[in-house]
Amino acid sequence: MVRSNGRVHGGRRAPVAVFAVLAVVLGVLAGLGQHPTPAWGAGSAACQVSWTNNEWTGGFTAQVSVTNSGAAVSSWKLTWTFPAGQQVTSAWNAQVSQSGSAVTASSLSYNGAVGSGGSVSFGMQGTWSGSNPVPGDFAFNGASCQGGSTSSPTPTPTPSPSSSPSASPSPSASPSPSASPSPSASTSPTFSPSPSASSTGGGGTGCSGAVVCSGFEDQNGSALTGDWKIAAPDCAGAGTVTVDTSVVHGGSRSLRVNGQAGYCNHVFAATTKNVSSVGPVVYARYWVRHTTALPADHIAMVTMEDANNGNKHLRLGGQNGALQWNRESDDATLPAQSPVGVSQSLPLPVNQWVCVRFAVDTTRQSMDTWLNDQLVPGLHDDGVPTADIDQQWLSRTTAPRPVTLDLGWEAYGNGSDTLWYDDVALGSSPIAC
Repeated sequence: MVRSNGRVHGGRRAPVAVFAVLAVVLGVLAGLGQHPTPAWGAGSAACQVSWTNNEWTGGFTAQVSVTNSGAAVSSWKLTWTFPAGQQVTSAWNAQVSQSGSAVTASSLSYNGAVGSGGSVSFGMQGTWSGSNPVPGDFAFNGASCQGGSTSSPTPTPTPSPSSSPSASPSPSASPSPSASPSPSASTSPTFSPSPSASSTGGGGTGCSGAVVCSGFEDQNGSALTGDWKIAAPDCAGAGTVTVDTSVVHGGSRSLRVNGQAGYCNHVFAATTKNVSSVGPVVYARYWVRHTTALPADHIAMVTMEDANNGNKHLRLGGQNGALQWNRESDDATLPAQSPVGVSQSLPLPVNQWVCVRFAVDTTRQSMDTWLNDQLVPGLHDDGVPTADIDQQWLSRTTAPRPVTLDLGWEAYGNGSDTLWYDDVALGSSPIAC
C-alpha cells in the first residue's frame, strides 16, 4: 500500500495528498494509428509502464505496473533515471536500489516470471525537493522502452499537507525472516471477554456504559440526526452516508456508506459524543460488512483526530489488500508495506458481517487490533521496533490521544466500496464482540 496511505478530516487537519495518475506508455507512437515504434529489432517496445504518483510536500509514493511486450522472462529488472534528484526510501514487491539518480527495480523470488504480454506491479516511497517529474527513460532487462509521457502531477486545489516520509530506517522490500510480534498482556492493551449488556445509546449491543454505544436504532429516516452527523473534513464529492433498514447486524437499522474512488469523495459519519476523556486506553468495537475486497491503493474506513499530534488523523483502513493503520502526519503505516509486513496483516472478508476491535493506549506507544477475535499480528505495536511491523510506526514516540470517531470511506486513488456499520462502541473498558 502505498499510501497512501491517505490516505482525511476536520477543519483542523491538512487535506490529503492529491493523486495524479500519470500513465507512461513507453514506445514512440507513430501516425494516427497510435502503433508503438519497435524498440528492439523488428519487435515491439520492450515494455509499457504505468506510473501512478501520490505526492505531498517533500514526499511521494508511486505504484508502478510493467507490461512485458517481448518474450517471456523468468526474472526482470526495470531501470530508469530520476530527472530531479528524487530518492527512494522504501519499496515493496521489488528490490529497489539507487546509485545517484540511477534506479534499478529487480524481481523477487515470487514475481520474476512474466509471460509475453503479462504484467507485474510494485511500489515505492521516496522524497523529492523542488519538483517530482515522472521518469521517461525506462528499460526492461536492458532493452530500452523508448518515449513516454512526463506529465506533471495535478496541482493540489488546497494547501499541501505537511506529511513527510518517516526519517527512520525503512524496512527492506525483500522478504526476509522477521519475527512476528507475540501478543503480550504485559506490554499491550488486551480485550477480555465481557458479558453481553443490554442495548443502550441507540441500540448498540454489549456496550452498556461506553461513551459511544450505538446500533443506530435512534435514527429516524435515512438522514443522520442526534448522536451522528455527516463529516467530510477535507472535501466532499460523490460518497454518501445514510441510515439503512435492509442490511443490518442487529436491530432494524445500520449505517450505509457508498464509498467512491478518487480524490474529494471522502464521506464519514462522525459521532457527536465527546470522546476526548476516554482512556487511559481507548477501546473500540464495530461490526462492518462490505462488498468489495480491499484495493492495492490506500483507503481509510475509521479515522480519529489525534490531540497529541496536532489533531492530525489516526486512520484504520487498508492497503495492498490488507488491513493497516496509517498516520496522517508522516504517512507511517502499521504494518510496514513490505511483502513481509503485509503478510502479517489480514484482508477484510467481503459480503459478511465481521467484528473489528482495537485498543489504543494514550500513555505510551501500544496498540492492538482484532478481527473476529483474532489478534492481527501486523497491527500489533508493543513499543519495541520490529522490522516490517512497527519499526516505521515507532519513529514517533508520543502516544496517540484520539478525540473523535468517524466511520466511513476515503480513497486516495482507486477504490470504491459499499459498506454497512452497526453496533458501534467506544469507551474506557474492553468491549466484546
